[in-house]
Amino acid sequence: MTQGERRIPARRTVLGAAGATVLGASTALAAGTGTAQAAAADRGEDRTPGRGHGYRSLPVPTVIGHRGASGYRPEHTLGSYRHALDLGAHVVEQDLVPTRDGHLVCRHENDITGTTDVADHPEFASRRTTKTVDGVALTGWFTEDFTLAELKTLRAKERIPATRQENTLYDGRWTIPTFEEVLRWAEDEGRRRGREVWLHVETKHPSYFRSLGLGLEERLAKLLRRYGRHRANSPVFLQSFEPSSIQRLAKLVDAPGVVLLSGAGSRPWDFVEAGDPRTVADLVTPEGLRWIASYAQGIGPTLDLVIPKDASGRLGTPTTLVRDAHAQGLILHPYTHRNENAFLPAEYRKGTDPTAYGDAFGSLKRYLETGIDGIFADNPDTALLAAADLAGRD
Repeated sequence: MTQGERRIPARRTVLGAAGATVLGASTALAAGTGTAQAAAADRGEDRTPGRGHGYRSLPVPTVIGHRGASGYRPEHTLGSYRHALDLGAHVVEQDLVPTRDGHLVCRHENDITGTTDVADHPEFASRRTTKTVDGVALTGWFTEDFTLAELKTLRAKERIPATRQENTLYDGRWTIPTFEEVLRWAEDEGRRRGREVWLHVETKHPSYFRSLGLGLEERLAKLLRRYGRHRANSPVFLQSFEPSSIQRLAKLVDAPGVVLLSGAGSRPWDFVEAGDPRTVADLVTPEGLRWIASYAQGIGPTLDLVIPKDASGRLGTPTTLVRDAHAQGLILHPYTHRNENAFLPAEYRKGTDPTAYGDAFGSLKRYLETGIDGIFADNPDTALLAAADLAGRD
């Protein structure tokens, strides 16, 4: 066993203990919520999932389990989602892509080469192909070339095994979940835990899929209505990097929408296709934010739009984005915080091993102090403890 192999379990043990503390607090909170629900039932109030108090009732900062608890389990599996809740995450994220027969499944991308064992299935060898998705040529296997029944023969695996070697322990344990399965799971978990299970649902590459006759928004809206998550106060956020997808969803359901924003110089792909010259830099101006607020309730900017980095990778001075978005009534759920050195600002890295944990708490402190309303985190327990630290200083 190498020195690195000895160090990593010790690091996880420490955070596991911290997570247990958070979980204890979450369990107490859930118990209190269950009591409140019982009292509400006695008063004749409806506290069933989908009929809560809306997104403004969530804790601030809200901790969103990014693709579940992807720092600890292979992303977008029921195991990852469940672990995020066990660690105390307030919201759990799903990314949606379609199958050939029109089912919505949870994958970060339609290219499933790196997140499933599809390459080990000789019966699907001929499905490997090259496609251009949002202007980028990709070679691999794609969900839209498989029926749901075929996808269900595959098993999920860790996307970045070189960085998260321990997560490979869970390779092959779970299948690819459909979004309908996640909705049923959320209902069951809500009853078991005595509280609503919040979801943060992204439409991936919506213009691309619409061009294939596999439009995401109508399918998503139908499922949300079927499971009572289509209302303004439903425990769900709807997010997309394409503003037109959120505009389309806003006409179909009343659930809160969040426009995701990438690098300042980038353009949403629907803007590219429509010939709209605006960039993300235009959308984060007061005028751009006012336009977003006309159909959405929040934005999900990259963390660099909140605090940019300098040429050395160190954090600089916060922008005015938080203040400007709040002035338009928008909440901010930036993405994505991770514990490993490779993903942290330069001044919060420890040692030279990119896979080792750095000063994640120091990094989170800087971001949370800007006044953001929530944060996507691969390690929800770390983010929750950082949020508790911040509250303790107030």
